[in-house]
Amino acid sequence: KSQASQEPAAAAAPPISEGADLGGRGRQKGVPGPAPSEVLQISAGFHLVKLGERGGRRQDYHDEGINTRQAMEHVKESKTGTTGKPIQLTANFFRIMSCPQWVLYQYHVDFNPPVEARRLRTALLFQHEQTLGTTRSFDGSLLFLPKRLHDKETVLCSETKNGEKIQITVTLTNELPPSSPMCLQFYNIIFRRVLRILNLQQVGRNYYNSQDALTISQHKLTIWPGYCTAILEYETSIMLCTDVSHKVLRSETVLDLMVSLRQRCGNERYYDICTKELVGLIVLTKYNNKTYRVDDIAWDQSPSNTFTRGDTPISFKDYYHGQYNLTITDERQPLLVSKVKKWSRTGAPAPGPALLLPEFCYLTGLTDKMRNDRMIMKDLSDQTKLNPEQREQRLMRFVDNIQRNSDARAEMQKWGLSFDQQLLKLTGRVLPTENIVQGPRTYDYNPREADWSRQMRGLPVISAPPLENWLLLHTPRNSSEAQSLMQTLKKVAGPLGLNIRVPYDDHQESLLKALHVNVGPQTQMVVVVLSSNRKDKYDGVKKYLCVDCPVPSQCVVSRTISRPQALMTVATKLALQMICKMGGELWAVEVPIKQIMIVGIDCYHDNTSGGRSIGALVASLNQGMTRWFSRTVLQRKGQELMDGLKMALCAALKHYLKVNKQLPARIFVFRDGVGDGQLHSVVNYEITQIIDSIKSIGPDYEPRLSVIVVKKRINCRFFAYLDGKVTNPPPGTVVDTEVTRREWYDFYIVSQATRLGSVSPTHYNVVYDTNGLKPDYMQRLTYKLCHMYYNWQGIIRVPAPCQYAHKLAFLVGQSIHREPNVKLDDYLFYL
Repeated sequence: KSQASQEPAAAAAPPISEGADLGGRGRQKGVPGPAPSEVLQISAGFHLVKLGERGGRRQDYHDEGINTRQAMEHVKESKTGTTGKPIQLTANFFRIMSCPQWVLYQYHVDFNPPVEARRLRTALLFQHEQTLGTTRSFDGSLLFLPKRLHDKETVLCSETKNGEKIQITVTLTNELPPSSPMCLQFYNIIFRRVLRILNLQQVGRNYYNSQDALTISQHKLTIWPGYCTAILEYETSIMLCTDVSHKVLRSETVLDLMVSLRQRCGNERYYDICTKELVGLIVLTKYNNKTYRVDDIAWDQSPSNTFTRGDTPISFKDYYHGQYNLTITDERQPLLVSKVKKWSRTGAPAPGPALLLPEFCYLTGLTDKMRNDRMIMKDLSDQTKLNPEQREQRLMRFVDNIQRNSDARAEMQKWGLSFDQQLLKLTGRVLPTENIVQGPRTYDYNPREADWSRQMRGLPVISAPPLENWLLLHTPRNSSEAQSLMQTLKKVAGPLGLNIRVPYDDHQESLLKALHVNVGPQTQMVVVVLSSNRKDKYDGVKKYLCVDCPVPSQCVVSRTISRPQALMTVATKLALQMICKMGGELWAVEVPIKQIMIVGIDCYHDNTSGGRSIGALVASLNQGMTRWFSRTVLQRKGQELMDGLKMALCAALKHYLKVNKQLPARIFVFRDGVGDGQLHSVVNYEITQIIDSIKSIGPDYEPRLSVIVVKKRINCRFFAYLDGKVTNPPPGTVVDTEVTRREWYDFYIVSQATRLGSVSPTHYNVVYDTNGLKPDYMQRLTYKLCHMYYNWQGIIRVPAPCQYAHKLAFLVGQSIHREPNVKLDDYLFYL
């Protein structure tokens, strides 16, 4: 590694490019010159924060500047539905109040002779406080003021400490209204300053109160309470959206974990196991409250190695002692490598990877073992899953703290800004309860529970193929559990319409050998009782039965079926999954729109295979949306995902034609897995690819098409007041006013019910639509699809095809790492 690339994460300056021009007054390391406007910096005094930088994430993470609604004539006037019962709600939004006629003035600042160093520029400019005022922000090139200077061009004269005269020309370039994108970014910067005034620490994108940490000592966990915030323009006003966030930290450092691994596995396998365990983890360095992803381990490096700081070599040991007063106890520890993803402001390549000391890196998040520990999850849930009343109180206390803090209040007042003191009030609608069609009967369910597991008991499903040739594999140690499971399956299968014959019992220890010997072309289903939840055993079963010998399979851990009191419930769920995986149909909802195909798309990033992307496409094959076609695409790192999904969509349309003897007249594509800042790619690239793949079916085939982007990871929350209490809105609550965006055809649906914590709505953004359905119909169709996920007898958070696509992509990315055999395309084999 070069000396430049060995700089620790918090070093004072980035490595100097070879041959960089260091001329000019106030020499600046790196390529000189102002930052380009797309990564604009604003400073208050000498404190710099980048407008475009949001915790290391994409600059356009709010998907600004994308106006898709204007192309849809049927929703230009109104995108609001009318179906359903009105319900009064509050939301976690606070309106931004600004002075009448508030305008932010943007100026360009030139220095003659040129001054390269940003700090020196700032000091020279701020000598003219009488002209500029005390309220200003400057990034070295652009100046922002809340007032307009007397002249459009103002010439000022400053003097350096050396007595050199500098002429400064301040030219008005823009008057920014409150709703301009630059102003919205500016609001966010001002508010982040307010959060720092409140002594909140930035970790990633959010801010946390490390002084109010909660310690769960018995599990060696610490919880930092905090907030995620964003200021945006919504339907009728600019608002602050804020929600409660929690950061879970483990009390152990990476070095503690490494020592523990060495003691458990010895020196022979230590390096491989340690690398496998650590790579991909997110760690926190408490000395600067920054998070890093561990990308590699530099076994050949140690704290005694040196890097170049400025022009002087310095060891890691001395750097941390001098910079943070931290003393290293283990001088033989290797260093962690975290690749820097950001590029520099000037467009030069980013500095080399950050090298971190395991001793000062704290583990974040939970391991799989922790997640499977009920006591840990219960204790965490008690602290982090706030019910609606607790969440509302925390939000109100947050805004109240801002008002009580004189410095925070002054920071906002000097820019003429303030917040509404009350949560936003709005009106939503509760959609009617759907009827569930199962076999010969139709029934409804309790709308508050959003669950029909009781109602479906004893009723035959719509269709279940006879199960005549199947295998139940288990070890001799699990023989009794396997026999109990088989007998219970026979009991529950009768009412479901599933005919089961006694399977072949295999007692061989070698699971893969048993599969090779016993599974053949006539095998309909393989049920495997695993003695533990070891991932390698599960992966081996799935890889063989999904790729090499395509047969639907079902794995169950012996512990799950070892409790007699739960065996009936477990067997019922297993029987339902087996029916689905063989092509059976469980239940349906009434869909009045004819000749339609529903498509769900999701993706998963497989870090174990060089960062490849796995795209999954699932498409309905019949009117009842009870049969599905599934296909995955494995893409190389950096390759456009939709290129491969074009072929998958063509295959789905051809399969639909084969089943129905006609092509669908209407296609609805629900695109999940779209991250912050990726909407532009969907609108400008993926929609074109979808249209091209449809056209490739035939020149005369022109179905109507809708593309809906589905987002679950949002900070929006809604609260209802029912029976005098603050509670979660009921399932079926739709919100399509106030907190939606005026440039989008979008809406929120609260579809699922939750007994713990606050329910999370799902955001739907219709980015392309030639179907021309009324907003009511689009919302109702979306809600109906949330009833059709066969792995849960209730309503889920997203439409079923999205969840199916997620399950498929996850299975391929986590377990089999190859495209499943096309013989399984017709089956929900991944449930």
